[in-house]
Amino acid sequence: MIRTSRAGRQEIFGWAMFDFANQAYTLLIITVIFGDLYTRVVVGDAPDYRIGNLMWSLALCLSYLLVVLSAPLLGTVMDHARAKKRLLFASYVATVATTALLYFVAPGWMWLGFFLIVFSNTAYAIGESFIASFLPFLGGPGEQGKVSGFGWALGYAGGLLAAIFALVFLGEVSTENFERVRWVGPFAAAFFLVAAIPTFLWLREPDIGVRRPLSGGVVAAGYARLRETIRTAAQYPDLRRVFISILFAMAGVYVIIAFAFIYGAQVVGWSEGTRTAMFVVVQLTALAGALGFGWLQDRFGGRRTYAMTLVLWVIAILAIYFVAELTVLLNTALETDFETEQVFLVAGLLSGLSLGSSQSVGRALVGAFSPPERAAELFGFWGLFSKLAAIFGIFGVGLLQLAFGLQGAVLFCIVLFVAALVPLAGVDEARGISVAHGEPAVD
Repeated sequence: MIRTSRAGRQEIFGWAMFDFANQAYTLLIITVIFGDLYTRVVVGDAPDYRIGNLMWSLALCLSYLLVVLSAPLLGTVMDHARAKKRLLFASYVATVATTALLYFVAPGWMWLGFFLIVFSNTAYAIGESFIASFLPFLGGPGEQGKVSGFGWALGYAGGLLAAIFALVFLGEVSTENFERVRWVGPFAAAFFLVAAIPTFLWLREPDIGVRRPLSGGVVAAGYARLRETIRTAAQYPDLRRVFISILFAMAGVYVIIAFAFIYGAQVVGWSEGTRTAMFVVVQLTALAGALGFGWLQDRFGGRRTYAMTLVLWVIAILAIYFVAELTVLLNTALETDFETEQVFLVAGLLSGLSLGSSQSVGRALVGAFSPPERAAELFGFWGLFSKLAAIFGIFGVGLLQLAFGLQGAVLFCIVLFVAALVPLAGVDEARGISVAHGEPAVD
């Protein structure tokens, strides 16, 4: 049966602490520091860094391909063998170990950095699917928006704490400062290692399935169950449409996550102070977006709220692309002398609201449409669609920026977010929740 009341506060807090912990990886390694370090210092193909950008996108795409190939199968194994916490712990240890090894990536060691990013990001991204699969057990469908929003908000708080520390003590990304900034890998690993401890202390293994050893027989049984789910996908018409929407939306989201701070450095040419300010702005507004839109979702419905986040993304991308024109317009209208990098913070504010809200609402919508006995399996598909999205989104921008530059390539994101709105038109939220309760779907 689906839980009709929320889990205890301690258990929800323990679950959310994994979001708090793993944001150190997302922000310090993928978004803010190591991505910039890899493209400009490790590869270092000045003046436009297009080869470094392409290598970075290829490393991320390869890691997401590994997630696409493994996440649904691992999800079925988790459900069948009652192994959610065991596999979550394995992904956690693998992420910590491979992230710490990024310390050894020095200028010119392009391939070492490439493969360590592939391994660490694969483990991290699989762990995202694993922790999300606990969501249906933490509250009923009418409460999962708040629970998911709390997790994302706590995650952005953790990212803000980790990144401010890193920016203050590690300094700017440059060849001259390399010996200090190379510690970003070990620091992110240590933060994740310590901050996720409450998850494994307080989060309970859901009472679904029978605990079995993780053997070849369990994998074979999981594979058989996965094939059955694919064969009977028509049973979940609304969840299927949400997955298609997520495929397009997350493609755009992952482009922004992977290239936003690279864009600021290469296109806007911001100062170190503006980079730090952007970081704070994005984290605070993402936190507010996750909490605020989680509240809206539980009151006005997930489909409507999710569509609102996608429209907000389109506005944010337009602000990013037209930041120079927006600067001139503001200075003319208000008789001010804003710099382009200062106005770029407005685009960061909109992106932060969009980032926190779209990921939180999308995750909660999948949770509301997922039967508990198949939660890990279906969140494995959530991971599949999310990371498949990352592959064609990031790789697409990687190729487009070779031809049009990074500024022109960012317009691709608008196409992706508009495409994500289309399948939402056919989503019936009440029907999706009823199917998760075991009632047959009626188109």
